[in-house]
Amino acid sequence: MQYMLLILEPHGQRATRTDAEGRAAYDKMLRYAEELKSRGVLSAAQSLRTDTEGVRVSVRHGKRTLVDGPFSESKEMVGGYFLVDCATRDEAVEIASRIPAAEWATVEVREFGPCFM
Repeated sequence: MQYMLLILEPHGQRATRTDAEGRAAYDKMLRYAEELKSRGVLSAAQSLRTDTEGVRVSVRHGKRTLVDGPFSESKEMVGGYFLVDCATRDEAVEIASRIPAAEWATVEVREFGPCFM
């Protein structure tokens, strides 16, 4: 089963780090991704730029609406993800709990499945 492990970071948290602290955190994440890859459970992992550079797109009644970030109505932003292939939800939760970002952010575990369920 595939699971998306979403890294949910508080808005503005990245700006509180020095460049060295940010690079050290990123390096920890890269090392963990390599570990998961070597175990054969990692399908993909990627960091995302801050939501200040994002845009939300919606289409209602044929009309497209764009909203530039940051998105103040949310308390957190998606800072990145790990896509893993696990035998069980418990295994996905265990992997999520070891992601270094879990020390400064929240990791949301979501199983892939049809959206009508």
